[in-house]
Amino acid sequence: MSLILTSNKKPIIMGILNVTPDSFFDGGLYLKKSKALKRVKKMINDGVDIIDIGAESSRPGSLQISSDEEIARLSPIIREIRNYTDIPISIDTRKSDVIEELLKYKIQLINDISSLSDINLIPLIKKHNLFICLMHMQGNPATMQNNPKYKNIITDISAFFKKKLNLCIKNKIKKDRIIIDPGFGFGKTLNHNYQILKNLEHFKKIHKNLLIGISRKSMIGDLLKKDPEDRLYGTLTATILSIKNGASIIRTHDVRQTKLLLDMKPVF
Repeated sequence: MSLILTSNKKPIIMGILNVTPDSFFDGGLYLKKSKALKRVKKMINDGVDIIDIGAESSRPGSLQISSDEEIARLSPIIREIRNYTDIPISIDTRKSDVIEELLKYKIQLINDISSLSDINLIPLIKKHNLFICLMHMQGNPATMQNNPKYKNIITDISAFFKKKLNLCIKNKIKKDRIIIDPGFGFGKTLNHNYQILKNLEHFKKIHKNLLIGISRKSMIGDLLKKDPEDRLYGTLTATILSIKNGASIIRTHDVRQTKLLLDMKPVF
């Protein structure tokens, strides 16, 4: 099954599968192959288009793990998934050696929070015609929420994306294989996050493939004073605003509810 990005269809649903012990919402729930596969089956039944699998938490304050540990967490679970389905798979990693090891499972997208800080990803993307998601992050997960500052959040992120797009094009990565993500919660204050949400159309003008990862994040919880398990309705409200402002890929923990929301898109 191939991943197809087209601007004339409703947004694509990217379902989250964290095989981590410490992710902010579902850490530790899907470490076993059987539980991970059950989660995948449910997402497929609920209408997911692509599954984003990550083995390294990027929550604020988290520390980087080794490539070996990341591969050890990912490989058995992806193998199990591939024995069941050919659903498009995205790998949430910033490491080229992790991707190189997982290519045998016919992955289609690299979801890179560091936006090609590992330049060895570039030849892999080109050779295997992979999609690449370039996310904006100020700092790194361990330090990113330590008083983030910008001259102008929208123009600063726009300049970042233009630079990264130029890097990709210079290295002959096809433009239609590139996705951009403004990185809600990655080196941003609450005010920064909502400025981004209100100005997504600005980023859409820079590049049409715009991914939004807003699901159950602290920008929802801080506003509503709710823990992650009680942030669904806030997430769906922010998702509607994202779609109205140009989002083409929705990364979510809640596939069924997001699919129902997207079915209402004609009346937005």
